[in-house]
Amino acid sequence: MTIPAERLDQIANRFAELEARMASGTLEGEEFVAASRDYAELEPVAKIAAEVQATREEIAGLEEMLADPEMKRLAEEELAALRERLPEAERQLAIAMLPRDAADSRPAMLEIRAGTGGDEAALFAGDLYRMYEKFASERGWRVEPVSMSASEVGGFKEIVANVRGQGVFARLKFESGVHRVQRVPVTESGGRIHTSAATVAVLPEPDEVDVRIADQDLKIDIYRASGAGGQHVNTTDSAVRITHLPSGIVVTQQDERSQHKNRAKAMQVLRARLYEKMRDEAQGAEAEARKAMVGSGDRSERIRTYNFPQGRVTDHRIGLTLHKLDEVLAGPGLDELVEALIAEDEAKRLAALAE
Repeated sequence: MTIPAERLDQIANRFAELEARMASGTLEGEEFVAASRDYAELEPVAKIAAEVQATREEIAGLEEMLADPEMKRLAEEELAALRERLPEAERQLAIAMLPRDAADSRPAMLEIRAGTGGDEAALFAGDLYRMYEKFASERGWRVEPVSMSASEVGGFKEIVANVRGQGVFARLKFESGVHRVQRVPVTESGGRIHTSAATVAVLPEPDEVDVRIADQDLKIDIYRASGAGGQHVNTTDSAVRITHLPSGIVVTQQDERSQHKNRAKAMQVLRARLYEKMRDEAQGAEAEARKAMVGSGDRSERIRTYNFPQGRVTDHRIGLTLHKLDEVLAGPGLDELVEALIAEDEAKRLAALAE
């Protein structure tokens, strides 16, 4: 994709303007924060645009040298190298200029729930959670559990965690969907392979200003916690159930001893779910286009299979199979899947722009 010279000039001029504003020392408060954000977003684009511009100018200069018999051979050698390099630089610029999901830089709420398969599904949900924990650790992210419901045999019936760090949602957003596992359960005496599933949802976490929730829109119930959870369970009315009346979304939280902490965590989850609902409604046709790329992320959609007997992981959306199951579950191997999904998304969006 060839970017017009006028567009390169616009990028260079805008970046120079931002540099001057940042260096002026006159920006304060929200104005400084906004300028800093714009600068950080534009800097990588401006850097690639400058490389493309410089390469084009160098090619033009060398083409003029072709008329000089003494310089022709040298010019031809350099021209060949530059002409080979330019298309990749222009492709990288086109990718950098693609419209970004406004939520890409946000932290995320990670929700994992055991699906079909009983105890084995709960164990698999635990495996997935540990995979994401290790993946996050590799990238310097912080994972903080918000709520969990442990299974009696290990793993989780459900676990919700907050993931914070640089570019969290951008790298985790394609993980939403049904994850399927094929393996012989430890409880299976006959050695038969069972198929179980767990659902994953990755929601961008909004700021309070992104989702304003009116008190009158909430129905809050306080009740006594139940189930496994420590000695304090069934001794105090600390569990919280919040119902958002306009949307019907219900969030419960009982992991903390404090009613106030449970309420704060429940509001955190509610805000994330409302924000995702708002995003889905706003995207409309764009959401359909995204579904055609690497899947909608809908939790009813099977996206990946982890086959233990064959040691493979298959992502069904892009037809990619890796025979490195242990490495994927250990965290680092997941990066190869994530990179492939991002590349597929970028390629589809570039193709759409070229049409």
